[in-house]
Amino acid sequence: MITVKTFMLGSIATNCHIVYIGGSDVIAVDIGGEPEKLLRFLNDNKLNLTKIFLTHGHYDHIGGVYDVQKATNAKVYIHELDISMLSDAQSNLAFWIEPTADFKPVTEYITVKDGDVIDAGDISFTVLHTPGHTPGSVCYMSEDVLLTGDTLFNMSRGRTDFPGGSDEQMLSSFRRLKKLEGDYRVFPGHNGSTTLEFERKNNPVMRGII
Repeated sequence: MITVKTFMLGSIATNCHIVYIGGSDVIAVDIGGEPEKLLRFLNDNKLNLTKIFLTHGHYDHIGGVYDVQKATNAKVYIHELDISMLSDAQSNLAFWIEPTADFKPVTEYITVKDGDVIDAGDISFTVLHTPGHTPGSVCYMSEDVLLTGDTLFNMSRGRTDFPGGSDEQMLSSFRRLKKLEGDYRVFPGHNGSTTLEFERKNNPVMRGII
């Protein structure tokens, strides 16, 4: 079973998931702020951060990426449709989410697309393009773990009223997740973890779609 540790970082407590991939190596999924908190954890536990997976480009998920990448040389992965958010404070909602934000653009990154497989230590992650919250929203899937960003929450779904959001695409993404075979531990971008089977049975959005 994959080990995942979750921090709540930044001004609106966005989840940053640390995934252990073998030995002292880890990856981070979304870093919304407070980079010093994450770097202290890595240093205190002698962990080597090799990659940063971004589920989408909103500021509350990327606000701490620049400092952490600079300190660790970790490679950053983001869907090609959300690239502009890494450098544009308007499109990533930085000043709406945090009016006093000191936004630092991220200029070094690797783009991903649906179906890509990313090898990380002893684990491989498959990229699922799940637009709706943003055009480039993705989930990362590996073994029994599904990292869903702001697509699927416990008993809820991500907002679609921001620029680039789409109700139609969100429902299509939910249909895709619902049809995945088997069960997964779900680690979303906000609030607590859940399981895909629980969401199939109880999430009002998932229950209402075919």
